[in-house]
Amino acid sequence: MADMCTTPDGASMWTLGLGSKWFSIISVSILGFFPLVLILLGPKLVFYLGSIVGYYLRKKTAGRRAQILDLVETEEKEYLAGLKERRDSDEWENVQSDLADEKGGAAPDRDWDGIVGFFHPFCNAGGGGERVLWAAIRATQRRWPKAKCIVYTGDHDVDKNAILARVKVEISLLEQFDMLADKHFQNRFNIHLHPPTITFMYLTTRSWVLASSWPHFTLLGQSIGSLVLAWDAFSLLPPDIFLDTMGYAFALGFSKILFGDVPTGAYVHYPTISTDMLSSLDPESSTGTLGVNAGKGQGAAGAAKKIYWEVFAKLYSFVGSSIDVVMTNSTWTQEHINSLWGGWRKEFKRSAAVAVYPPVAVEELEKEVEVSAESEEDRQKVLLYIAQFRPEKNHKLIMAAFAEFMATKTTATEDAKLVLIGSVRDDGDAKRVYELRLLANELQIRDSVEFHLDASWPEILEWLRKASIGVNGMWNEHFGIGVVEYQAAGLISVVHNSGGPKRDIVIEIDGKPTEFADGFEQALSLPDKLEMRLRARKSAKRFTEEEFIKCWIKHMEVLVKLRKSKE
Repeated sequence: MADMCTTPDGASMWTLGLGSKWFSIISVSILGFFPLVLILLGPKLVFYLGSIVGYYLRKKTAGRRAQILDLVETEEKEYLAGLKERRDSDEWENVQSDLADEKGGAAPDRDWDGIVGFFHPFCNAGGGGERVLWAAIRATQRRWPKAKCIVYTGDHDVDKNAILARVKVEISLLEQFDMLADKHFQNRFNIHLHPPTITFMYLTTRSWVLASSWPHFTLLGQSIGSLVLAWDAFSLLPPDIFLDTMGYAFALGFSKILFGDVPTGAYVHYPTISTDMLSSLDPESSTGTLGVNAGKGQGAAGAAKKIYWEVFAKLYSFVGSSIDVVMTNSTWTQEHINSLWGGWRKEFKRSAAVAVYPPVAVEELEKEVEVSAESEEDRQKVLLYIAQFRPEKNHKLIMAAFAEFMATKTTATEDAKLVLIGSVRDDGDAKRVYELRLLANELQIRDSVEFHLDASWPEILEWLRKASIGVNGMWNEHFGIGVVEYQAAGLISVVHNSGGPKRDIVIEIDGKPTEFADGFEQALSLPDKLEMRLRARKSAKRFTEEEFIKCWIKHMEVLVKLRKSKE
């Protein structure tokens, strides 16, 4: 009797055309269980394949690593041979007790000589993030003098000597390269570094992380771009400890996949996405009128954008769980990072993010800018805004407010001037400056507004001596180094009532406020400006470089210990 059911080619009904009955059953079972296997073994497979790739990168770059170590040794000998004065960091003596061991001797593990990679593609930008980078390198050098600091940067237009001269390296080295007389090399940060143990690795793919490269799906695009940029960095030289000081969390997650034995650390200036950003899409929310995406969650496109952001936030949270040590620049950033990353980090038994206030030149400002009855006579009606020319800095808002203030023609407006100081990183920034100049003309305040681009530190000091008011217009400024500089210089702050300035900087001291956010009129009309300036300066003492050094070393020691445990 014929079979009751066969396939078109006459095969048994159990084979489904695949051959034998058992082969068919096994094939179907594998396909059925594949999703479960992928979920259970997928991550392990990714890390296994990643470790193979990481091994390849290390073998490939072994020659370059040896070459860099030899170059550092040679430069160290040359540097010491021509050095007349070895040290000039007076404040370092103040933190030596924190570096001592329990018996009061020298700090343990001081001889660790590994390579610390600092992922900072825009290291020559001259902003607050760059001050953190250089202060972190300085602290690392002092704590581990034999460690090599590698900076991954995309600044191809400047070499090592030019970059460090702008930061301000040892005076003897500046004289050696005859840079003191060159205005281009006037320093911005006044941070002393040890040049021989610093090496720059130049990246060729920095355009991948520019917002202009991703007109759509910018957050996701820049995150993908950071992976490309990280691959570029690892192809040049894999470090022993990998630190991101710009906010590229995905690069740190990628490092974990390739190099499981490389501890990672993040200094987060601003979360890539935050709960405030998500809520700002809803025009009915408390933040629905704030930020560049305010109220854009309406309609089909708005709903799609909200879903996209929420999915990205979950991915961002998962990536954040892989980082060994997380530092943030303010309480505001810390709370947002912990709200996003906290659950996953607890799941993977990693510590919560901690706030490490960025270093501000408080001591130098106290020394360089006098705040007294005598200096009050030299103050002018200058409203000073120090900020990079980026959209979120809200220069247009400040200019519009200044125009409205000037239109009142009160006594406070007489001879008042708005001075905008900031760095120009690229063509996008240059275009924004041009647009701001046009806006000043349209608002009829052109003669009362000045622009100073890529100003040197001495030039900024001069304006801090002359100005009366310090301005910050950014909503949810993550910290606000410029605001602290205002206070240290004795300026009266008129800032946006949000973010770091609200949570950490502009708070009550001695029971009195240190800001007048009501407007320029009230600030310029204060009867006793000197009293306000002295209170502001007292408030700024919480954000010194000495405090940053202590906190940075404390968390770096965790990473060094992790690295030593895997060697």
